Amino acid sequence: MSPITQAKPLDVPSAITQRRAIKSFKSDPIAPELLKQLVELTVAAPSSFNLQDWRIVIVQDEAQKAALSAAAWNQQQILQAPVTFVFAAEPFSPERDLTPIFETALQNGAWNENTVSYFKNAVPQFQTALGEKQREYAIKDAMIAATHLALAAESLGLSTCFMNGWIEEKVKEVIGAAEDSNLAIAVVIPVGYAAEPRLNPGRLPLASNVSVDRLDNPYQG
Repeated sequence: MSPITQAKPLDVPSAITQRRAIKSFKSDPIAPELLKQLVELTVAAPSSFNLQDWRIVIVQDEAQKAALSAAAWNQQQILQAPVTFVFAAEPFSPERDLTPIFETALQNGAWNENTVSYFKNAVPQFQTALGEKQREYAIKDAMIAATHLALAAESLGLSTCFMNGWIEEKVKEVIGAAEDSNLAIAVVIPVGYAAEPRLNPGRLPLASNVSVDRLDNPYQG
């Protein structure tokens, strides 16, 4: 079956308002060039200190999809979708070589030597101060990237489903990280073409969970 293409991407507001969690996917493949564009838009996400501390595994082999589905309580959307993105988070390690990040920032003119010098000192200090919360911060960065994926996919004519129903140890086994106690699984997202539409189930009134300055001052819009 040939990949489906979309003539014109949606703008960001349209992608946000149209996105739904899709539970049933067509088997149509995603064109390689479209998948590459999706990956590039995903990793364009911001991260703390630009550490890009996510590890993204694109699962598309049928046996791997079956194993991942089993690790996610046999949810079928992983089997149906042509690819599933596993977002893992890799908390900072003092052994991690940040040279490529510094070199690219210098080459792009995004940072100067003073900024790089600051980051070289600030990153390990900040991460050490986080202590046990390093894992939480890395997961936050991975979730930001995952949100980029969902909106980019919607814009490009694809659909997604944020999945939080899986067993972390089993997912790590599937992606070859069973022995990595430092790695955390943030979220699993099947990507493909929706087999059926889903309507907007609605949102609570803004004043019920949006406040101004303090929680006891509901936002009225």
